[in-house]
Amino acid sequence: MDKRLFSQIQPVKLYFWLSIALGGLAGLFLVAQAYFLSQTINDVFLEGQDLDGVSLWLAGLGLVAGLRLLASWGSGAAAHHVSGVVRYGIRDALVAHLFALGPAFSRRESSGELATTLTEGVEALDGYLSEYIPRLALAVLVPVTILLFVIPFDLLSAVVFLLTAPLIPLFMILIGSMAGRITRQRWDTLSRMSAHFLDVLQGLTALKLLGRSQAQVRTIRRISDHFRRSTLEVLRIAFLSALALELLATISVAIIAVEIGLRLLYGGIDFERALFILILAPEFYMPLRALGTSFHAGTEGKAAAERIFTILDAPVTQWGSQPAPAAPFSIAFESVTYRYEGNGHPAVEDVFFAMAPGELVALVGPSGAGKTTLASMLLGFIKPQGGTIRINGVPLADIDPASWRRQVAWVPQHPYLFNTSVLENIRLARPDASIEAVKHAAELAFAAEFIALLPDGYETVIGEHGARLSGGQAQRIALARAFLKDAPVLIMDEATSSLDPAQETLVQQAVARLVEDRTALVITHRLNTAYQADRIVVLAQGRVSQIGTHTVLRAQPGIYRSLVANYTGVEAGA
Repeated sequence: MDKRLFSQIQPVKLYFWLSIALGGLAGLFLVAQAYFLSQTINDVFLEGQDLDGVSLWLAGLGLVAGLRLLASWGSGAAAHHVSGVVRYGIRDALVAHLFALGPAFSRRESSGELATTLTEGVEALDGYLSEYIPRLALAVLVPVTILLFVIPFDLLSAVVFLLTAPLIPLFMILIGSMAGRITRQRWDTLSRMSAHFLDVLQGLTALKLLGRSQAQVRTIRRISDHFRRSTLEVLRIAFLSALALELLATISVAIIAVEIGLRLLYGGIDFERALFILILAPEFYMPLRALGTSFHAGTEGKAAAERIFTILDAPVTQWGSQPAPAAPFSIAFESVTYRYEGNGHPAVEDVFFAMAPGELVALVGPSGAGKTTLASMLLGFIKPQGGTIRINGVPLADIDPASWRRQVAWVPQHPYLFNTSVLENIRLARPDASIEAVKHAAELAFAAEFIALLPDGYETVIGEHGARLSGGQAQRIALARAFLKDAPVLIMDEATSSLDPAQETLVQQAVARLVEDRTALVITHRLNTAYQADRIVVLAQGRVSQIGTHTVLRAQPGIYRSLVANYTGVEAGA
């Protein structure tokens, strides 16, 4: 039993204990039912009683049978309520924790695998919570209850019960250890398969263009076949477990029957007691057999729980609770260093530079120089492992991230657009914004013209990842978000990359509007943006190589001059 998963039951522990109590009560009614039945049969066949003579026994039998049915139903209903509440709480906690971990964690994980954990993984807990754990408790309560009533009636039969009962859990442990290992392997296979399927779907265009779609079909067929075989292996063990448990239970009942029959034949026990124990014998082993049938659900749920708690146990970066200082903002990077897990060298190391209020700073450098890492740290997604980032003199680590992000507008290189309307995509920046404010932001971003040509205007659903829009149009939607947010700090990452000249011109004009009177950090390879900046910070291999204006840096030997020489558009426009 996973203790961490069991601890999740605390919010509904009343229902959990109610489920166990009703299951135990059903066991008591079971004993009473066996007693009434044995008395009825004894009085009819040995005492010669007619229907009137056993009417009280029959009435009692019907009553306890009905009460047992109600108790069993109540136990199952309470267990399913526990399962539903716990699964809802775990899924909510998973989503909240993933949001708290932020992009730094999700980038290291597979989106398909995370989605499988949030859906299939959480649902796999249903059998564990609603069947396995209650039956685990009943596998102790019901046999103990029966034993307490059998011991006064017949000590020898109670001893046989005690000697045979441990065989079932012993075999469950032996088979379950193998089943648990294979179930975990199956879950890993399912996670990898889901991740691969998502990668293939997202890269379908590239696969078709490169002629690799059929190769991926064969790969998916191989992965699916591996998952099929692992599933059949789990089922094989489950069937083997059921066979072993049924066989042991049947043999145990047969031993009781033979022992009772021999003693009854030689007068060692009277018929009434013998029949009472013989009726109880199958019911004594029934909870153990039921536990065996749900053992597969238990191992599958535990395998899913291990992955769930791996995510929930991932440490969240701790930030301060201080509110962000008042605008305008000055930003200073003081000896900032960060190394990604598994990397041999720091992504950024000993970075020093400052940004004055209202200053536009361009961050340039070769790919992998650490530009996006600095932006991630300024956004509060990752914390510097060395040095400090200061906002108006206050360490960013001491500021509440939510409070700080309200002061920041972010325009990424590849903006994510949700499968909803244009209006809702722009309103993500400010959900309470009026339609007039959204339209004004779209006009500032040069997006209003193409939005008007869409089938339903601002109500047009643009598809997953903005499938109905071009790259430049998607970028202008992201800029409209930034205009709508109207934050005093702006961070942009390659906003004009991969755009044709016409689209780039429009985006550049929108960017020029957006950076006015804001403290702006612009990451760019397109140097026609950089030379308009107040200052340029050049990064190389995670360190600051040069700082200055376009004119000063172009006159100096160094990386920036090389970048300018390779970018003829700057030479023409400078």
